[in-house]
Amino acid sequence: MTCTDIRTPAHRPVSAPASPQTPPPHTLCQQGREQIRLKLNALGQQRIPCFFLISFDFSRHLLCPLAAMDERVQFVFPGFRHTRTDHHPLPQGVRQWSAAPMELAHYARTFRTVQEHMAAGDTYLLNLTASTPVACDWSLEQIFHRAQAPFRLYLQDEFTCFSPERFVRIQDTTIETFPMKGTADATIPGAAAALLANPKEISEHTMIVDLLRNDLSCVARRVRVERFRYLESISSGRGRLLQTSSHICGDLPASWPDQLGDVLCNMLPAGSVSGTPKLKTMEIIKAVELHERGYFTGVFGYFDGSSVDSAVLIRFLERTPSGLVFKSGGGLTAESDLVDEYTEMCRKVYVPVT
Repeated sequence: MTCTDIRTPAHRPVSAPASPQTPPPHTLCQQGREQIRLKLNALGQQRIPCFFLISFDFSRHLLCPLAAMDERVQFVFPGFRHTRTDHHPLPQGVRQWSAAPMELAHYARTFRTVQEHMAAGDTYLLNLTASTPVACDWSLEQIFHRAQAPFRLYLQDEFTCFSPERFVRIQDTTIETFPMKGTADATIPGAAAALLANPKEISEHTMIVDLLRNDLSCVARRVRVERFRYLESISSGRGRLLQTSSHICGDLPASWPDQLGDVLCNMLPAGSVSGTPKLKTMEIIKAVELHERGYFTGVFGYFDGSSVDSAVLIRFLERTPSGLVFKSGGGLTAESDLVDEYTEMCRKVYVPVT
């Protein structure tokens, strides 16, 4: 069995009817979803350790037994990694880094369209993202090796990701997810108290926890929130950012590896980077965003034969025909402020190296 990097044409016929929890065919690639589900189930049933990379809309994926991994894919998780050991020594810091985010007036048009959908009751939480052209004198691989983040991925000549957000972790028969919503500049006096007390951030985080509880209940029993809205500090390369996270878990049957694909695919796309209600929100995202997400906001992870760890593909730097772009965004609710959301999108454009 070898690595497969597959782009699935969205116009091909669907191989199986969508389940009630699955977004409609024009929003997600149903054939891609079914291929991923079946392949992961087969790997899980044989207890074959593997790596998986799944795009936001299921149109592209890479699945590979760990024994067959090559150097075009490198990744790091806490306590587990697959990386080259012969990379060249790295310089001490990025000498050139500049970003050219879209103008506020441009962002405002999409923001207001989303707000109109919210006023109509179509969506209550929507993760709005955009691409920002950047210039950097480090290579994607150099950034991957130096970035300070718990979850890192490099796909040769395509992108690197240095994510602070775990998607799901499965150990024994416990499945856990850790939605991350709410960001503040840690250098601002009183930032932690202000973030925890912010009504918009409380509302947004509560909605995403409710969505993730529902997603977990599709695959697990006895779903519960272990910790609600705790603070985490992450490096941005030019200071610290504060994020609020929650810890939700549930119980799986002992035979869960036999349904590895079902477990993962039934929870995708990740709620923290889509929204609620998920089906309608996915339609709105497809209609209003001005770029293709691709692998951005998808997930990557590994199965070691008995456990799973995975992360959401955010903090994402991609090579395109016109140069490097950094994809970022944030969650919108009816209480969102235009300038605050635009500022958050721009604040997340960084490389966490010193």
